[in-house]
Amino acid sequence: MLSEKYALNLVKIEQGIVEIKKRYHRLDLFMICTGTIFLGCLISLYLQQDFVYSFFGLTTEVKQLHVPISANGSLSNLQTSPDYFLNLLSWFGWFITKLLISFVGSFYFLRWAKRIHFFIIRFKSLVLRCIAWLIAFIMILSVLTYIQNDRRDNKIGVFTQEIAYNEDIQQSKIAQYLKKSNLDPNVQAYLLAQTALIHQPVDKDAAIPYILKLINAEKQNDNFIQYGFKPEQLWTMQYQLYEKALTPLAKSVEKQAKQAEDIQVFVQYFIILLSFISAILTIILFFLSHHLKKRILRIEHRLR
Repeated sequence: MLSEKYALNLVKIEQGIVEIKKRYHRLDLFMICTGTIFLGCLISLYLQQDFVYSFFGLTTEVKQLHVPISANGSLSNLQTSPDYFLNLLSWFGWFITKLLISFVGSFYFLRWAKRIHFFIIRFKSLVLRCIAWLIAFIMILSVLTYIQNDRRDNKIGVFTQEIAYNEDIQQSKIAQYLKKSNLDPNVQAYLLAQTALIHQPVDKDAAIPYILKLINAEKQNDNFIQYGFKPEQLWTMQYQLYEKALTPLAKSVEKQAKQAEDIQVFVQYFIILLSFISAILTIILFFLSHHLKKRILRIEHRLR
């Protein structure tokens, strides 16, 4: 009778261990999720300003070349879409896709690695499991990023070559072409100002004379709007140099800029709050998971 009772208790204990292990694995999964959210928040803090401003068709720095209609299509091969929001949305879509594939793929890697005796022994440690998961995540993400970059349009390479220069903007191919063209000087100034601001590092010294030329032209030329210059691009160039709009055409988008700034501040605080909460949850889940693991080991040790 006593042996039956003992056997029954042993079965209950083993069932309890199985249940505790399930909780332990769930805690691990939740910890990885909250940790991923925390990392995502850190990345979002870096990207959120560009994302919010691009929603309004703006950006705080010139990143793409806008060729106005008055250029008569002579530089159409250098035109890169000035739709910052769609471009950033496309990048963000790729980013989320890569994160999801890397996240799921890392778990499949751990599942496969557990079949190998070398990993079975080492994966008993939570720390080593987390490190292995992180390494797999980074490797998969790196491969997907390489594939994405490899599939980019060759137009970007051509565009970069045309606006590239070392010290003097006049060394660039676009400047050499504009010298030989019969384009209006204001159109040339508009294109060269963008070229200087796209240059890495930003060549503000080269951009200032062209920006000032555009400012004076807008004040003196009543038909300035007919050049087809984009108000958002003018605002971006002036904001990047002087942190404010100086001309009427650039000021016409200040309402959008103010809305973007207000939303950007709100989004920033929201991301900071979310990152703080996810960090706290990750730490709590880590200690709970560690406590459960010690409890499982302690019970299994007593049963031996």
